[in-house]
Amino acid sequence: MKRKRVLAGLGMIVVVLAFFSAILFFTARELPFGDRIAVVEIKGVITQSFNVIEEIHRYQEDDGVKAIILRIDSPGGGVGPSQEIHREVMKVRGEAKKKVLVSMGSVAASGGYYIACASDLIVANGGTITGSIGVVMEFTNLEELLKKIGIKGVVLKSGEHKDIGSPFREMKPEDKKIIQEVIDNVHQQFIQAVAAGRKMDRAKVAEIADGRIFTGEQAKQLGLVDSIGNLQDTIDIAAKLVGIVGKPSVVYPVKKKLSFWDLLFNNMASAMVEILREKGFELNYRLSLAHD
Repeated sequence: MKRKRVLAGLGMIVVVLAFFSAILFFTARELPFGDRIAVVEIKGVITQSFNVIEEIHRYQEDDGVKAIILRIDSPGGGVGPSQEIHREVMKVRGEAKKKVLVSMGSVAASGGYYIACASDLIVANGGTITGSIGVVMEFTNLEELLKKIGIKGVVLKSGEHKDIGSPFREMKPEDKKIIQEVIDNVHQQFIQAVAAGRKMDRAKVAEIADGRIFTGEQAKQLGLVDSIGNLQDTIDIAAKLVGIVGKPSVVYPVKKKLSFWDLLFNNMASAMVEILREKGFELNYRLSLAHD
C-alpha cells in the first residue's frame, strides 16, 4: 500500500512537472524575467493607433524589456494615428530611455515612414518600398453621373465652405485653395518630423519630400535608413545596443483569437473608414499606389 502511494505521488509530481514545463515552453517569450527585446507589429493601412500604443506602453513599463523593435509593413494611413504613434515612440525614447528600432518589411511608406523616423535606428531590406513623404486627400465628384440618372443632390449648410468636398458639386477655386493650404501645412509637419528624427537638413528633406518612393538601398544612400537587413539583423543590432550578451530573448506579438463580434465590428469600422476616405474627410500619409 505504501509503495503504491509513493508511486502515485511520484506520478503526480511527474504530471505537474510536465504541465509546468509545457507552460514554460509555450510562454517563454512572455516570461517577466531576464533582459528581453520586444517586437511590436504595425501592419496594413494605419487607421487607428490604440492597439499599437497599448503594446508600446506595456513594454515601456516592463524593466525586463531593454529595447523595442517596431516591425513596420504598412503603406501608411491616417495622419492622426501616424502622428500619435510617432509621439509615443518619442516618449519611450525620452522618458523611459529605451532604445526603439525599426525593421521594415515589404513596405514602410508615408505614415509608416513617419512612424519610423521617430526611432533610434531604421533597418530596411534592400527591396523595401519606403519614402513617399507626402500627404494626399482624395475626393469624388458624382455631379455629372447623378445628372445622367436623374438624381439631384441637395445640401443645406451653415457656411460657405461647410460642404467642401461634396460629391454633389464641382469644387470651387477658393475651396481648392483652403484644402491645399491644409495639405501643405500637414506636409510641412511631415518634413519637420523627418528632418528632426533623421538629423537631416530640412531643405534636403524637402527636396525628396514630393511623394516619391525609394527602395531600401536608395533610402540608405539618402540618409532615410541606417542599415540594410531583415528582422533578425535588427534584433541582433538591438541586442548589441543595449548590451545583451549571447542570443537575446525576444517577445513577439501574441496572436489574439477574434470572436464573431470582433470580426463584425472590425469589418464595420473598416467600411466606415473607407466611406469617409471616399468622401475626402481624411488626410492621409499613405502610399497612393497601394490598394487598401
